[in-house]
Amino acid sequence: MSDQGSRVIAVVVNWNAGGLLLACARTLVEAGAAEIVVVDNGSSDDSVERLEAARLATVRVVRAGVNLGYGAGINRGVAVAGAGHVLVCNPDLLLDESCIGALVARLEAEPGLGIVGPRLRNPDGSTYVSGRPFPSLRDALGHAFAGLVWKQNPWSRRYLQTSWDRSDAADVDWASGALLLVRRSTFEQLGGFDERFFMFMEDVDLCWRARQAGWRVALEPAAGAVHVVGASRAARPYRMVIAHHRSLWRYSALRWTGWHRAGLPFVAVALAVRAGLVCLAELTGRAPVHQAAARLTRRSR
Repeated sequence: MSDQGSRVIAVVVNWNAGGLLLACARTLVEAGAAEIVVVDNGSSDDSVERLEAARLATVRVVRAGVNLGYGAGINRGVAVAGAGHVLVCNPDLLLDESCIGALVARLEAEPGLGIVGPRLRNPDGSTYVSGRPFPSLRDALGHAFAGLVWKQNPWSRRYLQTSWDRSDAADVDWASGALLLVRRSTFEQLGGFDERFFMFMEDVDLCWRARQAGWRVALEPAAGAVHVVGASRAARPYRMVIAHHRSLWRYSALRWTGWHRAGLPFVAVALAVRAGLVCLAELTGRAPVHQAAARLTRRSR
């Protein structure tokens, strides 16, 4: 184990991730995480049993018994883990062997950096769009609605920054909570994730609060990982759609100030309409993320 890896605890929140959980844990071991805490949110599949049967020496399982949500699960894992920077990790991540070392090197080289994420790839090798700006109201609404039927619309392109291949190191407003290295002092200062977000937007909120507290957030392209996307989402798509839109509303209600707050009733109606449209897409099998996740989950069984 490298000296850099010895300063990292990985916390993975699992909910019915199937064989992806074990695959993720193995890559965390190979990448040198000193300790891996898996918080299981009441899974009904055999993902934890597969993990325990593998007897990975650095893995510890915490059975929550119920679905705490993602941020609350991370907080539970950090509370029982040892000292070290916190590697927040989805169970559907496959880390490159050099990933943790590169993240730690970047974090410890820059004292003002509180959170750093890797360059994430989709399973087909394309770039996963982690590292985005906090969206303006115009871009948020344009991305939310036009993005359902017109993927290359200007609002989505601006918000997702699709012209940027993430090959250069850069500060960002927020990075995906699928895989983040958080300085331990930053995590403790912020009080961890806001548990009012059951799932989705907790990463945006954490990065927002970090930046408000004077910490920087960045991407490190030398650190890489593959994000399968949506292993848990595929099992309960409608519940995840509702949770996503609730979190979007909660974030707007918490963070919008000034004249933006006058638009909150409109946003509530718009989000309800959008949630219905996304559920309809799931029902008719036209949700591409759900389809891809379902295929990859089946392959892992």
